[in-house]
Amino acid sequence: MKRTTLFVALAFASASAFAFHCPKDMKAIDDALPKAKLSAAQLAEVTKQRADGEALHKAGKHQESVDMLAKAMKTLGIGAK
Repeated sequence: MKRTTLFVALAFASASAFAFHCPKDMKAIDDALPKAKLSAAQLAEVTKQRADGEALHKAGKHQESVDMLAKAMKTLGIGAK
C-alpha cells in the first residue's frame, strides 16, 4: 500500500513539474523573439511551435508541450534541453 501511495504521489509531482515548466519556456521564447535574427521561414516555424506548445499545455499534454517548446528554443538558440 505504501508503494502505491508513493507511486501516485510521484506521478502527480512529475506532472506538476512539467505543467510549471511550460509557461517558463513560453516566456523565454516570447522574450527572445524580438531580438532573434531569424529568416522568415524560421520565424514562422518558431511562432507555430510556440503556439502548438501552448495548445498542448492547455490540453494537459505537458511532456509534448515541453518537447515542442524545446524545438522553438533550439532554433532561437536559448538553451533548450
